[in-house]
Amino acid sequence: METAFTKLVGVEHPLVQTGMGWVAGPRLVSGAANAGALGILASATMTLDQLRSAVREVKSRTPGGTPFGVNLRADAGDAAERAQLIIDEGVRVASFALAPSEELIGRLKDAGVVVIPSIGARRHAEKVAAWGADAVIVQGGEGGGHTGDVATTVLLPQVVNAVDIPVIAAGGFCDGRGLVAALSYGAAGIAMGTRFLLTSDSTVPDAVKAEYLKATVKDVTVTTAVDGLPHRMLRTELVDSLERAGRTRALVRAVRHAAGFRKLSGLSWPQMVRDGLAMKHGKDLSWSQVLLAANTPMLLKASMVEGRTDLGVMASGQVAGVIDDLPSCAELVSRVMAEAQQALQSLEALHSLRTLPPPG
Repeated sequence: METAFTKLVGVEHPLVQTGMGWVAGPRLVSGAANAGALGILASATMTLDQLRSAVREVKSRTPGGTPFGVNLRADAGDAAERAQLIIDEGVRVASFALAPSEELIGRLKDAGVVVIPSIGARRHAEKVAAWGADAVIVQGGEGGGHTGDVATTVLLPQVVNAVDIPVIAAGGFCDGRGLVAALSYGAAGIAMGTRFLLTSDSTVPDAVKAEYLKATVKDVTVTTAVDGLPHRMLRTELVDSLERAGRTRALVRAVRHAAGFRKLSGLSWPQMVRDGLAMKHGKDLSWSQVLLAANTPMLLKASMVEGRTDLGVMASGQVAGVIDDLPSCAELVSRVMAEAQQALQSLEALHSLRTLPPPG
């Protein structure tokens, strides 16, 4: 299936595996890439050296020239160094969780890198398109992790109408019917996080995957208790306790996790302060909330790496409530594309029935 997105990036199918922290490592990314989708490596929880090693591992796991991407934090203090690493290693796509600067977009594009920011509002899409972004991933409120409150079915057509670059739809997708629905809105493909997390190629511990598989749609909630921003995740006893915790307890926990993340990431305290200032800019966040942001990577690591469902949080799209199996990336991509073809054939058959001449 060829779309503006597949032609832009050079992948076989209009599918994106999103850059989920602690989840989208070399094994999952190469699995998605080898299946013909765009796999995106999550880099926010890696040092520069770890990112370079991960990029090279993806290359070693895929045939030469197979497109894949790296997700960057545009507000990170070392974003420029990470962008240079992507350029030096010949990575095809740079994706961003926040809007990159016009200067950074230009630098990457001049080096032949395709720039695809993720956005959650029409005005953000218009801004990055004007700055030269090649495409955008549009995440509606159904998506996992940090999310907005506008449903994909409302946000997606707004963005498609507003920009003239390929739009990839995210938030609420897990199958071929969703792909066809997104295409009908004018999207050039879909991005899936939770659906790729729940594959056999994902390194997330089995006990954590089991929690996702048993979740219903009502077990997926949005909370601000983790870092002060709306965050969609599975509702657990830990989430309940975070929501019940007072400000003092939450702040003490945040400082402890900030120290842990500093040691893990290799960032200095001044770098973390600069990142905090970047996060605070333009948002009505207290310094307590900025510190609480350090909870996110450490609490995600506890579950996604260490398998501690009692100590970690589990970011999740609402689609977790309708997923019940763990296919390989190859099986998943093949299934999604087969379902999409079947849906298109059904629509074509319906159209044929409506255009038949009247009897007699």
